[in-house]
Amino acid sequence: MVDQEPSVISRRRTLGGALAGGAAFAAGGLLNGCATRSDVRRRDTADPWRQFAGCTLNFVSENTAPTSAIAADAERFTALTGIHVNIVTLELSALVQKVALDLASGQSQYQIIYADSYQVLAPYADGLVDLREPASDDSLPGDDSDLADFFPLQMDVSGRFGGGDRVLALPYDCATMIWQYRKDLFEAYHDRMANDLGFDPTPGPQRTWEEYYRIAEWFNDNVDEVSYGTGHQAKQHDSLMCDFSNVLFAHGGQYFENGEHIGRFGAVDPGPSALGSEEALAGAEFYSRLLSIADPASTTWDWTGLGAAFAAGRVAMCPNWHEFAADNERSLPGKVGYTTLPSGPAKSANMYGGAGIAINGNTAPNERAAAWLFLKWATSRKTQLRNLTGEVGGATPTRSSIYRTPEVRRAQRRPSGMPTMLTAPAVQQAWKPEYSGLRPKIPMWNECDTAIYTELSRMLAGDVAPRGAMRDARDHIDRIVSRGWVAAE
Repeated sequence: MVDQEPSVISRRRTLGGALAGGAAFAAGGLLNGCATRSDVRRRDTADPWRQFAGCTLNFVSENTAPTSAIAADAERFTALTGIHVNIVTLELSALVQKVALDLASGQSQYQIIYADSYQVLAPYADGLVDLREPASDDSLPGDDSDLADFFPLQMDVSGRFGGGDRVLALPYDCATMIWQYRKDLFEAYHDRMANDLGFDPTPGPQRTWEEYYRIAEWFNDNVDEVSYGTGHQAKQHDSLMCDFSNVLFAHGGQYFENGEHIGRFGAVDPGPSALGSEEALAGAEFYSRLLSIADPASTTWDWTGLGAAFAAGRVAMCPNWHEFAADNERSLPGKVGYTTLPSGPAKSANMYGGAGIAINGNTAPNERAAAWLFLKWATSRKTQLRNLTGEVGGATPTRSSIYRTPEVRRAQRRPSGMPTMLTAPAVQQAWKPEYSGLRPKIPMWNECDTAIYTELSRMLAGDVAPRGAMRDARDHIDRIVSRGWVAAE
């Protein structure tokens, strides 16, 4: 049953969390909500989808591809339910500020929240509705068995926090870093590369990062069609942490002991940083060496800059988010290959960056049920399939059953009307625990992230050696973590 009393998260806890993340609050705009002052009326109807017809909901999201597709499709939801949804899209840090203020206010201006796993789900888990409640409500469409259709890794990372069975968000997007390469050039130069390098250069997790380095160097020296062998998202930005983490995890390094568990399930107190380990140092030394032969513009690129450079034919290969496949296929049709990243001494690690959508815990009972209808529709098989082929595009589906449908299986080969599905074999492998790369899901991650990419940036600029960068990042993280999480009273 739905809770009768909204669970208002305390203002101190919420503000503390936002401030710990280094956020500056932005003024929140006023939207028409259906229960910021009173609950929405439940209609007497035989159609469970139309119980809340006439209601207006507000959805605040990061400006991501899936939300662009949902916004373009939202009239279908209104036609189905009679509910209107205002969709507000923001850059991630602005989104976090909005959510923090809304949870603190207790007013539920935004009933539906894009729950980034690290900046929203982890710090504000107690302010979100346990979705098992509406999922098991007999008066609402469907049942909670439907939750099993999401990939287990995605459900744990994007939908849960701190262990236990609570479901706080439904997997909504599933961006994953993989190896993207110029298939045409690898085929054209395969034999010559193999002879020169002494190994089969065909990309895949069977290749090592050391071999990736040698392949990149070979392209630098031998191929005129591209300027450089490899490019990276190494700007002083969250993207740098993501790019480095693939190498760190592949070498057996972690940000904290028990890092894979913390990345999947989350923790409030992760303990001391493990960046001082020999494995972490080996990863940092290799990353510094790899970037020394990469396109020099790498230190100015985040993921968007790198994606544009690759699509423009500037580099032969790169690690990047799989959703750039649609851009690649427009610019380099049929010329790009996709596979999981190279292996290090420990594994092939492919950074997962998905997020979920959640319901604000301050919502009133009927409003909460109306918001659940939107979550259910937005993540349904029919909606996710439609978004794959829509003009606006969208995210890769988060429901496992979609990948078994004939049209999606066909789309994994060229010619494909769903270009993002060309990456499906690679990303499905990357979603297996033995191939995944998960950053720590802790409430204070935003601050730790800043410390990490700041020290990495100093390392790439030559201001500090890899050992010093890892030591300084470790010390900074330990200071952040030792303060404890302000919201965890």
